[in-house]
This record gives sequence, C-alpha cells and structure tokens, in this order.
Amino acid sequence: MMKKLLVVTLSLALIMFFGVSNVQADYEVELTIAGGAVGEEYETTVKAAEMYMEENPDVYVEVIDTPDSADERMSLYLSFFEAQSPEVDVYQIDVIWPGELEDHLLDLNEYGAQDYVDEHFDHIIENNTNVDGELVAMPWFTDAGLLYYRQDLLDEYDLDVPETWSELEEYAGIIMDGEREENPDFEGFVWQGDAYEGLTCNFLEWIASNNGGSIISPEGEITILNDQAQEMLEKAAGWVGDISPAGATNMMEEDARAIWHDGNAAFMRNWPYAYSLSMETDAFDPEDFGVAPLPAGEEGEPAGALGGWNLGVSEYSEHPEEAADLALFMASEEVQKMRATDASLNPTIDHLYEDEEVLEANPFFEELYDVFVSAEPRPSTIAGDNYSAVSSIVYSEAHSVLTGEQDALTALEYMELEIQDLTGFELGQP
Repeated sequence: MMKKLLVVTLSLALIMFFGVSNVQADYEVELTIAGGAVGEEYETTVKAAEMYMEENPDVYVEVIDTPDSADERMSLYLSFFEAQSPEVDVYQIDVIWPGELEDHLLDLNEYGAQDYVDEHFDHIIENNTNVDGELVAMPWFTDAGLLYYRQDLLDEYDLDVPETWSELEEYAGIIMDGEREENPDFEGFVWQGDAYEGLTCNFLEWIASNNGGSIISPEGEITILNDQAQEMLEKAAGWVGDISPAGATNMMEEDARAIWHDGNAAFMRNWPYAYSLSMETDAFDPEDFGVAPLPAGEEGEPAGALGGWNLGVSEYSEHPEEAADLALFMASEEVQKMRATDASLNPTIDHLYEDEEVLEANPFFEELYDVFVSAEPRPSTIAGDNYSAVSSIVYSEAHSVLTGEQDALTALEYMELEIQDLTGFELGQP
C-alpha cells in the first residue's frame, strides 16, 4: 500500500508541476477528479467521466486513482488543500469527512444543488450540510457493512445463515474444519483487521450489535468502557488465527475479498461493492453465495456501520462552475444507476431502490433496504474536527488487542482516557 501511495502522490505531484497533458490542449476547460479504486469504483468513475464529456465536448475530465486506505487518502487530500492547489477540482470524500474538510470545499447550494437534494437520502444531505447551511458535498453512494456467506457450504453442512456472532464462530469452524481436509488454505471468516478506518467500522459493528454503544453518544458522552464492548473485542481477538487467518490483522477490504473471491472463505464482512465482483468469480456459482445483515451479539441487534462517499468541489478550483456541474452530474440518477448496476454501489437516491434494472443486478438492495437506511453512524458529527484522531485512537487500541499486545479491558480504558483528553467529553454508559 505504501508503494501505491507513493506512486499516486508522485503522479499528483507531476500534475501539479507540469499541468495536464498536451493531449487535452484543445479543450476549453480541463477538470480533474480524485476518486477511489476499490472494486470497480475507478472503472465506473471513468465511464461516468466519458458520459459527461459526451454531453460537454469542450470539457476534458481526468480521473485520478487514490489510495484504498481512507486514512492515506485523507492525508493526500490535506496536502493539496494545505497548498491551496487548484490541480484537483472534485474530490471523492468519505461520509465522515465533511466536517473536517468544509473550509476547503464550495457550497454547492450556490451552484444548483438545491434542485436535486430532495432526491437523496435526507440523513446524508444533513451529514453534508454544515452549521451555516452550506452543502459541502453531494451524496454519491452509500454503504453499510454486510455479511457475505457461501450458501452451498451452509447447505452441505446443514447450517443456517448465522444470526449471532456465536453462531458465526460455530458455523465458520465447522465449515473450515471440513473444507481443510482438501483445501488447507480455507478460512472460516475474513474481515478488515488492519489498523485503519476500516477497523473502526468493524469495531463499531461489534460493540453496537451487543448494546455496547457507539464509542461517543450523540449527546457527547464517551461510552466505550463497558462490559458489552469488552466481550465483543475479546471475541474478535479470539477469531485471529482460529476461524480467521493470523494475517487478519493486516487485512483491508480488498485483502478479505481476494480470499473470498478465490473460494477460500465461508463468510466475509465487507461493503456492498463486493457483490457484483462475487458474481464474476470462477470459484463458485452466483447462486452459491448470499448477503445478510451482520450478526448480533447476545444482548443486541445487527448493526452495519454507515459508510459511503460523497463529491466535494475544491475551494481552489480554477473552474468552480464547471467543477460543480461535474459533481452534480456524477451524483445524478443516470450515473448512480449505472454505478449500481455495473458495480453494486448503493445509490443515495431513494427511488432507485425500486428500479427494476437496479434490483435485477442487486436483489439484495430491496431485501436489505432497511440496513442501508438505518446503518450505525460513526461518531464523526459529535467529534467534529477531532474525529480522525478519535478513530485513530479506536483502531490503534483495538488492533493491539487483535495482535495480542494488550487485553481488551486495558485497551478500552486507554480508549476512554485518550478520547476524553482529546475531546473533553464527559464519561457515560451506552
């Protein structure tokens, strides 16, 4: 990943130094969008850019691939914003970033966004609107953590889709033991355990599903130190080297998907993007897998972390009107439908969940609609500018438990203390 970051950083630096290629010299306006490349994100962004250029022949749109890790991507973006660089016009930003980046992004309400906001999920529009009423990003696609499972293996071992984490442990162990008789590489459960934002999402799902709270409550109380959270963190640590590979502590989304894609896992925690790619593997047939809500703890209900990405326009763009127009087009129904059918990227436009073509490509959109509209938010709103630091505390301490460096209770005590020192919030209970 470091190699990729260096390559991307170098590519962006070259653009900043030399400007865009002479190939685009005949265009009146040249725009650059920095986006993601997880799954088929990059390919569908390029396709959308081509669609925009067909409608706007005087505009050239360059799509730049950025790191998969949200933390590395944020660091890269900040280097551009701090330099007030005009070289990137539109940024793909995480659902947790609007509050941290608002000073560097245009108010899209001033560029016609008000004509489209009613089409999108209200909670995402609210998430992207600051206290001054400025809409700093347009919703692009939403996410929630899901459980992927091998239906053919559940049938073979006479098991049901697990509804609790304890059932998942049991069923994953049964299937793994059986499959390893012929396939020593087979794993029971793969997920995201590296020390990065993805682990914060997994951790939030574990504790929220066991009535362990949401790290910081919406009222501004730190609720992380409780028995239910400790129980789930200890349980997850027990997966490493057992039903999950020892290397789970170094895995991000695509690492987990690669194992799943090769037919070497019974269960996987991942985002919806992995659905369309799972339809394309040769390791199992499309009817041999399914998706479901993540399991619940013994004392709670299933909880999928709210994810998703938005499009913000740089305050430093030399073409703000054209850049805003590009962002609005990228967030439009036409593009969201294409990305949903081609890449299983969940729309933020509600009525697309009733579209026949979208549902034919992604039947789980309808089945799990409630999961997407009621996903568990990370405490980014209440933490504000401190959220990235809060998340770093959470995933660093959680990671130390997964690797066996310290016990769960000690890690949660450190989380509580460090978050309180950072934010000044009071302590509470979930």
